[in-house]
Amino acid sequence: MANDEVIVLDFWPSMFGLRVRIALAEKEVKYEYREEDLKNKRPLLLQMNPIHKKIPVLIHNGKPICESIIGVEYIDEVWKDKAPLLPSDPYERAQARFWADYIDKKFYWPARKLWTTKGEEQETAKKDFIECLKVLEGELGEKPYFGGDNFGFVDIALIGFYCWFSAYETYGNFSTEAEFPKFFAWAKRCMQRDSVAKSLPDQHKVLEYVKPVRQRLGIE
Repeated sequence: MANDEVIVLDFWPSMFGLRVRIALAEKEVKYEYREEDLKNKRPLLLQMNPIHKKIPVLIHNGKPICESIIGVEYIDEVWKDKAPLLPSDPYERAQARFWADYIDKKFYWPARKLWTTKGEEQETAKKDFIECLKVLEGELGEKPYFGGDNFGFVDIALIGFYCWFSAYETYGNFSTEAEFPKFFAWAKRCMQRDSVAKSLPDQHKVLEYVKPVRQRLGIE
């Protein structure tokens, strides 16, 4: 795999693209990062992901792998000699996939609506978001990581959202550290890993990105 060509088409604050970048970093796989302008998508992105036309796209030796969770699984299967991300036990592997799916289906949308809506819609989103954090913190329990002692698949699926938490807290008016200390401690633990710390953008940079978007949406 030493001569593999690996390219990631992505957008810098994408919690989905961060999954692919963190997984590659965990495996110590060198890759070329190409920043995409989502308002003016380049031909390569449209060629490599003609169905969804979205980032991230992992390109391995000219072949595209689309959708972030599928990309993380692919990375784990191809570079399996280092830092396993999915559990080896079939039941535990199924559970990890369940929680990654939960994050995509239940966590993403209320999180997004915290900063893209206002009024009653935002209040509903906040309740859903808080409920999701309760569920996730309950699943984490006393474990250092979602998979147990080792950083893995579910951690990668979720930690990319952490760079958005300053925006979530600012516009949702809550404190993760005060209300969800176990979740907060987990995030800080993940941030001690080079693969995460070097991949995630600064929370305040994301917050500054969000402000003009809210203005364009007419909610600020």
